[in-house]
Amino acid sequence: MQFAPTELSASEQQLRDDVREFLDAELPDDHVPGLGMAAGHDPEFSRKLAARGWLGMAIPREYGGHDRTAVDRFIVTEELLARGAPLGAHFAADRQSAPTILRFGSEEQRRRFIPKIVAGELWFSLGMSEPDSGSDLSSVRTAAKKVDGGWLLNGTKIWTSNAHRNHYFAVLCRTSPLGEDRHQGLSQLLVDLHDENVEIRPIPFLDGTHHFNEVHLDDVFVPDDMVLGEPGSGWQQVTSELAYERSGPDRFMSTFGLLKYFVDTYRDELDAQQARIVGEVTARYWTVRQLSLAVARIIDAGGAPAVESALVKDIGTKFEQDVIELIRDGVDGEVDPDGETLLETLLARAIVSGPAFTLRGGTTEILRSVASKGLRA
Repeated sequence: MQFAPTELSASEQQLRDDVREFLDAELPDDHVPGLGMAAGHDPEFSRKLAARGWLGMAIPREYGGHDRTAVDRFIVTEELLARGAPLGAHFAADRQSAPTILRFGSEEQRRRFIPKIVAGELWFSLGMSEPDSGSDLSSVRTAAKKVDGGWLLNGTKIWTSNAHRNHYFAVLCRTSPLGEDRHQGLSQLLVDLHDENVEIRPIPFLDGTHHFNEVHLDDVFVPDDMVLGEPGSGWQQVTSELAYERSGPDRFMSTFGLLKYFVDTYRDELDAQQARIVGEVTARYWTVRQLSLAVARIIDAGGAPAVESALVKDIGTKFEQDVIELIRDGVDGEVDPDGETLLETLLARAIVSGPAFTLRGGTTEILRSVASKGLRA
């Protein structure tokens, strides 16, 4: 396993400058930045990004995409996260739903869903986690029973981001009886979140904001043409899908705003401890960024860096949590969520949401298991 050091080419740096210019023009002066994927859900902003060709960047042109590289997508995503831009509407669909449908979906599904995702008009949530299942996806209890023309789906999904705003989610469920191999008999069904038999209940954060949901499925009819891939191939598909969400900038930049506004707040009067914090956080940011960027280069070279992605996610999300504690040590006084500065507001929000960083996309234990098996192979 190697993470080759890499730098942006002249054309890639131009793309970065173009995105920065776009954000300067589009984000209002009173923009309140978000923390990574918990940033705002703004359909109009997503459509403007799509109009610039910055959604579906690595999707083939025949499905409305732009045939660009994983590194190009990395650059756009990094700039959006650095500014805390409102990427919540399109992010999950662009990052993993479109590539998964492209790889496993039928031609009809590709034509139906992907062009609208690339246009910023169709938004997906993820349908993997369940109550009492922890990180073991093979233990899902949501199940679908075959009926004439489709499937009847029952069960509950949890931690479903933006289900109350999005259009569809891909539900991992059991479609044949549980046998000795729990990885067999799983499937993914594409489910309309507006179906009358789908009930969405909010799971508010400690600060009262609403991002996560619990989604109840009660005899939801899913037609045969909404099965993603072949029935029974869900485990292979969902593990492949997870690789899309483990190595990108969203796994180490959720707390980037804390460093930015910490420097802005104390720029002219950093004491020795604060200077040490800025140096440590900056050096570690640069290191994790190089690892993540190296994975994007591997993907563009035709590789399948699943183990490398697991390592980056493990290192990146632990780092995000460390940033919260380091910045907290460098701030004068108690943290006030109703404080007068963006630094106080962001730090208060990060303290209550940070514990989830190492859970989403696979827990630390799961990722280290993936890495150890890959390193022994």
